[in-house]
Amino acid sequence: MNIVTIGGVTVGLAILIHHLTTWWPGAKKLTKDPAGHAAALAPFLLAWAYGVLAILTVGGLIGWIADTTLWISNWLGDVALVWGVGGTTGTAAGRGTYLPLTQTGTAVVLLLTVLLLAAAKKSQYGSSLKAGAWCGICLGTSAGVAGLAAVPLAQSANWLGSQAYGIFA
Repeated sequence: MNIVTIGGVTVGLAILIHHLTTWWPGAKKLTKDPAGHAAALAPFLLAWAYGVLAILTVGGLIGWIADTTLWISNWLGDVALVWGVGGTTGTAAGRGTYLPLTQTGTAVVLLLTVLLLAAAKKSQYGSSLKAGAWCGICLGTSAGVAGLAAVPLAQSANWLGSQAYGIFA
């Protein structure tokens, strides 16, 4: 598993800020139709949750893709910090312990991967889904709010897997 750097967190936050800024309908429109505007944000948030789960997957092709995405994001963010604004790089504060996904929890992540790939290809929200997953991968192992979200997401995937596969076992 890759460690997230300050540059990787910066890339994740930049994706989040960009998406929220382009989504923001304005206070007046938001108060008129809050459910409709929240629904427009839902694909990004659901894909973000998937990205967090994907970075918690420690093996296999999905884990390798998530780790590679984080590595590239770390590199891009570090380059932007050093060459773009004259800053420095370093390891961001990461979560000390990770809640492992169970066997059925990883099966849920695999099924969610199939769902996300199909939805990104067929849906009008393809770019939001891709950006959300990328953002979740970048922020999923950070120590902040995103890192804290990893625990309930992993617990939910583990529970869902045990329930779903308990029916079929």
